[in-house]
Amino acid sequence: MKTVAFITLGCKVNQYETNAMTQQFIERGYKVVEHTEKAEIYIVNTCTVTNMSDRKSRQMLRRVKELNKEAIVVACGCYAQVAKEELEKIEEINLVLGNNEKKDIVEHVEKYIESNIPEVQTEDVMNQREFIEFGDITFTEKTRAVIKIQDGCDRFCSYCIIPYARGRVRSRKPEHILSEIQKIAKEGIKEVVITGIHIASYGKDFKKEYRLIDLLEEMNEIEGIERIRLGSIEPLLITGEFVDRLKKLSKICHQFHLSLQSGCDETLKRMNRRYTTEQFKEITELLRKAFEDAILTTDIIVGFPGENEEEFEKTYTFLQKINFYKMHVFKYSPRKGTKAAVMPNQIDGNQKEERSRRLIELSNKNEKAYNKKYIGKEVEVLFEEEKHGVWQGHTKNYILAHYQTEKNMENKIVTLKCIGAEEEYIIVD
Repeated sequence: MKTVAFITLGCKVNQYETNAMTQQFIERGYKVVEHTEKAEIYIVNTCTVTNMSDRKSRQMLRRVKELNKEAIVVACGCYAQVAKEELEKIEEINLVLGNNEKKDIVEHVEKYIESNIPEVQTEDVMNQREFIEFGDITFTEKTRAVIKIQDGCDRFCSYCIIPYARGRVRSRKPEHILSEIQKIAKEGIKEVVITGIHIASYGKDFKKEYRLIDLLEEMNEIEGIERIRLGSIEPLLITGEFVDRLKKLSKICHQFHLSLQSGCDETLKRMNRRYTTEQFKEITELLRKAFEDAILTTDIIVGFPGENEEEFEKTYTFLQKINFYKMHVFKYSPRKGTKAAVMPNQIDGNQKEERSRRLIELSNKNEKAYNKKYIGKEVEVLFEEEKHGVWQGHTKNYILAHYQTEKNMENKIVTLKCIGAEEEYIIVD
């Protein structure tokens, strides 16, 4: 029995697809081992969202060869899709496969085993028009399942390489999604997370009018599933009609990750984001009015080309006004092949570092202040795992909760009182 190990970098979509590839190898009689162990085949599912992601992908591809010099090393995924020429130069790599090739990964590996001829195959994803099904293969995180509902993105933000790595929007058929969730429910999993490259675009490629909200309404009817959590969403998805329909769904989690990127209109325009700060503010007000306990999180890029001190201060002031629960802060990273990479007025690394530090401080302050508001209130927690005698889980609006108990709380939803708050979690009893 041949052994295979996987390393996954990047987003939940990659994690979902790694799980699918894992199942393919198991079905063909391979034994899956940890990537820290000696294996005959190593599959590195790469990410290319930042320069750091590229570097980490290269490091992992070289590192696994140190565990077994005779191993077959496969680079697949987004970095492999857009940088095959770079990866061809790394002598440790035997196969370079793009995103479309993941569905046939066992065939590619076995072809190499027979021929011993290195292969580079990255089909042009821009020509892909149908969603590629892996079958009902679910990526499970402890007590929640991640469901991939679409692939690709048509937005072409000026800093982003992902449309070139993933191609145009392709939506998964609703009947396949609903079938997978029904199977998950029968396994006792209570929460599903909706993921994709740009889930707000779900359904736009269908001939029949059917969008994300229609899918969510059908999901809400599935027995056994108690929570439906949305992954990162495009702000412009949030309209009055969308929110009116969403608030009627009892299983929807009231945590919304709205990808802002900048709080300055001039910067947003250069980024090719298609909303203004005023529109974004109205969107947050819509959500907070509909859901009293709504938690809003976001992504912010600092040091985008041309972001001078005045523009950054506009962003900082706007973020104070919106008062996000948590902000994921990224220092701008030029991506070869994007418009932003050749823009004038690239920002110095030290400035990026300082701006990042200030926003992280603001984010931590917001999170702690928000957590303190829950002291004395009752919260519903889905418990996931136990660490050092403390059970950890999340509220419906995704606040991390700690509960000290000797009981087995795994996969249980319990209502408890918040008795304390720290920067990153609340304490319940």
